[in-house]
Amino acid sequence: MSEISKDKIEKGFAQLEQMLGSVRAQQIRSQWNQISTEFEQFVVGVLASELWTRSELDLRTRSLVTIAGLTALGRPRALALNIEMALNNGASRQEIRETILQMAFYAGFPAAWEGFQAADEIFRGLQGSGDAKQ
Repeated sequence: MSEISKDKIEKGFAQLEQMLGSVRAQQIRSQWNQISTEFEQFVVGVLASELWTRSELDLRTRSLVTIAGLTALGRPRALALNIEMALNNGASRQEIRETILQMAFYAGFPAAWEGFQAADEIFRGLQGSGDAKQ
């Protein structure tokens, strides 16, 4: 594996902190590192550092596009994380629901059902923590 520079890792982690908050970003990064150091470095040093910082799409739009793709692919773990990020990136719960509903016709109703389940779990968890974002 080629080395990813410390600067890219730092830039990517700063982006994750912006989208998740410091504590949650560190939790997720630790989980990735625990399963694979290389995976954690690619996600933080390339995906977060290079893709999520591009200016061609704002973070809200990038989050909604990602939610659509992960719903279509049936990837609930990544979907749940990206729903958390979308809320922090300015997407409303209704916009997230509408994005998932749109996927029902393109990716199938079972995929949308899984997406709605993931969203509902995140939304309920936030209600329990006192976060009232709608």
